[in-house]
Amino acid sequence: MKKDVIKRIVLICAVISISALFIYATKTNVVQIAHVDYPTQMNFAQEEVPTFMADVEERLDREMVTNMNYHTNTTLVIKRANKVFPVIEPILAKNGIPDDFKYLAVIESSLVNAVSPAGARGVWQFMPTTAKEKGMEVNDYVDERYDLEKATEAACAYLKEAYLKFGNWTLAAASYNGGMAGVQRQLESQKVNSYYDVLLTEETARYVYRILALKEIMKNPQKYGFEIPAHALYSEIPVKKIEVDSTVTDLADFAISQGINYKILKIHNPWLRDKSLPNKSKKKYQIAIPTSGYSK
Repeated sequence: MKKDVIKRIVLICAVISISALFIYATKTNVVQIAHVDYPTQMNFAQEEVPTFMADVEERLDREMVTNMNYHTNTTLVIKRANKVFPVIEPILAKNGIPDDFKYLAVIESSLVNAVSPAGARGVWQFMPTTAKEKGMEVNDYVDERYDLEKATEAACAYLKEAYLKFGNWTLAAASYNGGMAGVQRQLESQKVNSYYDVLLTEETARYVYRILALKEIMKNPQKYGFEIPAHALYSEIPVKKIEVDSTVTDLADFAISQGINYKILKIHNPWLRDKSLPNKSKKKYQIAIPTSGYSK
């Protein structure tokens, strides 16, 4: 009887050991850390965060703790940023938008073409009406909210308008979630002029703090327990752009003519929403074709 028990214990230990080795070999090393001292002085777009205020300190701490321990999502956004930020950063710079706004895209969509219950889509989460107002095409065949470059340009246009309205980038960021009119209404009714002084809805009240937390963690991943080797980060895949100014009746045939398949075509052109591209107006579309990354 004792021998059977011992054998079972040995077997269980062996299984646990093998499982541990398998997990270690296949996952990014994430260290469980209950607390890490983050900087007492923080800024968003060079605008100081008043961490000396008790509620500000606590709100920021909530988002730091949440995202430090949201291991799956935080690991993935760090990996994706290596591929997505090089597209976003030069567009922000060209438009005079502070680089910190790339972290707004992180909290909006986790850097994927997300779809919200309300109907917002893409990395920058535009609603159809706002997208069209910002010059993006949105229909059954083309949805430029899924075009990272065009959506980033549209986000820049919105943020510039918001900055002109509020006079600072922190409120411009908050308005991306709460709307310019909504944020302005609360500032006026409460007789304040700072994001850190106004009482907003729960989602908008957390919004800038979430940006600050992801900015701090993503800039210093190892400090917060995310040890991700360079080879594990996602990489940009080089592409060439093919100009199309006529109807494409079958995108699968078009993909094959370019030396790829339909799946790869849609991965690199998620703004193509159907199996064809009607184009009676002869509009010029730029279709991305990868030049490497899919062959040995």
